[in-house]
Amino acid sequence: MVKAVLQLEGAAVCLAATLAYFLAVDGGPILFAALILAPDLSMVSFLKSSRLGTVTYNLGHNYLLAGSVAGTGLLLDSSVTVSIGLILAAHIGMDRALSYGLKYPTGFKHTHMQRV
Repeated sequence: MVKAVLQLEGAAVCLAATLAYFLAVDGGPILFAALILAPDLSMVSFLKSSRLGTVTYNLGHNYLLAGSVAGTGLLLDSSVTVSIGLILAAHIGMDRALSYGLKYPTGFKHTHMQRV
């Protein structure tokens, strides 16, 4: 039950952030396509160590960062910065909808949502 709620929340955030990007910010499809999977580059740090990978991945996959980036963009009147924050939120929501969660230092496949 809890996993299903987290998945639905993730799907809702993904949809809301994507709609906000394309409708409210009037963002273009090229930037969205170029950046939607960019947060997953943080997985490369797992090659160095599980601990570093966990910290790096979790820093790049949390709503606090996405909200901070988008909020900074609003304060600075920077539509590009708002767009990046919304794309990050959409990515995180997509991950949560697919049951990919924040990582535990016990291994890449051990997340707060499941063991993949």
